[in-house]
Amino acid sequence: MTDTREQTVVGIDLGATNYRVAVASGVDLLDRVQYQTPAAHTGREVTEALVDAVDEVLAAAGLDREAVAGVGVGSIGPLDTESGVVIDPPNLSASIEGIPLAGPIGDAMGAPVRVENDAIAALLAERAQMEDPPPNMAYVTFSTGVGAGVAVDGHVLRGWGGNAAEVGHFVLEPDDGRPCGCGRDGHWEAYAGGNNLPDYARSLRDAFEGDTELALTEDSFAAEDVFAMAGEDVLADILIHRLGRWNAQGLATLVHAYAPELISIGGAVALENPALVIEPIRDRLPPLVTTRVPELRATPLGHDAVLEGGLELARLVASD
Repeated sequence: MTDTREQTVVGIDLGATNYRVAVASGVDLLDRVQYQTPAAHTGREVTEALVDAVDEVLAAAGLDREAVAGVGVGSIGPLDTESGVVIDPPNLSASIEGIPLAGPIGDAMGAPVRVENDAIAALLAERAQMEDPPPNMAYVTFSTGVGAGVAVDGHVLRGWGGNAAEVGHFVLEPDDGRPCGCGRDGHWEAYAGGNNLPDYARSLRDAFEGDTELALTEDSFAAEDVFAMAGEDVLADILIHRLGRWNAQGLATLVHAYAPELISIGGAVALENPALVIEPIRDRLPPLVTTRVPELRATPLGHDAVLEGGLELARLVASD
């Protein structure tokens, strides 16, 4: 096994809204960039943007492609981890049928590439940086979508194609549920994913008779606009109240499925609004759980959880 303490590795966090790329020497971060995920028509365009960003951070660090010992990608799903491809991502353009990652990036860098679901990558990073990680834990992200990475009895679950614990597609409302980006109805992500919150607010407006200051008719209306009006707008408060209910219900289902001792919560929606997203779950979860209630916390890795996961994946693949 190769000692990776001084090797140059590249980590990639590919999200539906943003992507981040970092280069590190061992555990020392050398440089990083962040960009909006391109509104591409093909997956190959997304891949090319990632390769360009890798070249950018390498140049900023005074390195070239030959220095790279391994690349790790924490990515949106669904995935085929054997081929290293994202398949029909629900929160990107419908024209994107797949995003090839491992093959093109590996060819460009001349280095091995490991691709995992973004929440699994974040979970691996957290566990690698804990002195004594609990054998049963989960990382749950509330971002553009909702997802999870889970460890049971000390084993990180990956499942077929790397798609274990796709909790965002738990069905929470089987009858007349809201449409999810995947094309099905009633999924957790349809209510709690950042991409879906604006339309959820618009649907609530139809049954709401009071006034609202939310700019529901504006194309720029986004999830952060709802949270910004908390305590000042009745419709915003109604949505946030319902969001807490859906999130607690979804997490209760996760607890009953995997029995984690610890749940770390990440993703921009949660981390930028902890009092409005994390605390309501903490309050609502215990009555919904028939087994033991796990410890709940915001991820100590903050917004870098998946990026740190990408770097950890790169260290693992470089050591193989």
